[in-house]
Amino acid sequence: MCAERIQRLLMAIVLGVALLLFLNSYILYGAILQSFVILMIISWSIFDFCPSIWIFSKFTSSCEKK
Repeated sequence: MCAERIQRLLMAIVLGVALLLFLNSYILYGAILQSFVILMIISWSIFDFCPSIWIFSKFTSSCEKK
């Protein structure tokens, strides 16, 4: 599995956990987690740098290399 796919899978898992936190009345923790994901996506779009892809590319290959 390549770094970009791992990052998208991890983002889906984190957003799912945030949704479960909202549904179980842990609204503050769900909002913090969702805000973190939103800030990371905004920083990725502005600076074209995603820390999670950078970390995952150290362990696996990039999808662009294939």
